[in-house]
Amino acid sequence: MTTTLITGANKGLGFETARRLIELGHTVYLGARDAEKGAAAAESLGARFVQIDVTDDASVAGAAASILEEAGHLDVLVNNAGVSGSQADSADVTADIVREVYDVNVFGIVRVTHAMLPLLRKSQSPVVVNVSSGLGSFDRVNDPAHIESTFATIAYGSSKSAATMLAVQYAKAFPEMRVNAVDPGYTATDLNGNSGPQTVTEGTDAVVAMATIGTDGPTGTFVARDGVMPW
Repeated sequence: MTTTLITGANKGLGFETARRLIELGHTVYLGARDAEKGAAAAESLGARFVQIDVTDDASVAGAAASILEEAGHLDVLVNNAGVSGSQADSADVTADIVREVYDVNVFGIVRVTHAMLPLLRKSQSPVVVNVSSGLGSFDRVNDPAHIESTFATIAYGSSKSAATMLAVQYAKAFPEMRVNAVDPGYTATDLNGNSGPQTVTEGTDAVVAMATIGTDGPTGTFVARDGVMPW
C-alpha cells in the first residue's frame, strides 16, 4: 500500500488529488491547517486527516510524528499547499507581502520536505511532487502566446519559480528519490476566484502522473498535463 501525504488538501487541487490517488489504492493523509475542515474533507473521501500548518515548525514536526507512528514510512509527498497572496498593485508590493507568500509557497516546501525526509527514506520508492505554476516559468511569462504573460505576479510568480528550483535541487541532493515539479495549468480554484478554464480533474493530471511514478521515473523535471514545461 502506497502511503501519501498531500498538504493543503481540504479543497481544490489538493482535495481532487487525494480523491484520485485514493481511487488508485493509495493510503492518503489529507493535510490541512484547519482541523475542522480538514477532518470533514478526509472523512468524505476515506482519507486520514493530519493537521499541518506548513508555516509552523512544530505543526509540521507533529504531522511527521503522527505519520511515523501510524504508518512507519511515507512513499509520496505532494507539496500542494499554496497561497496567491495580496492582490496589491505591483508598485505597492512590499517585502512583507512577498515574505508572507514565500512562507507558504517556498519555506513551507522546505519545512515539510525536511521533516518528512526520514519517513521518505524508509520507502522503497520515495516520490516528492512540488505543485508549481506556469506563472513561475521564465519562458511562459515572456511569451505573448501564453496567458501567463498577461500577469505581473511579483510574489506568487517568483515563489513558484523557487518551488520548481527546489524540486530540481532536491532531486540532485537525493538521487534515490524521484522529485519533480508540476504545473497544474489555469484551473478553476479558490486561488483564482474559480476563473480558470480547466476543471480540477484536468488540473491534477500532472500531479497524479508524477505522484504515481516508479523508481525508473523522471526526476528533477517540470511538467504539465501535456508534457514538459519550458523553464
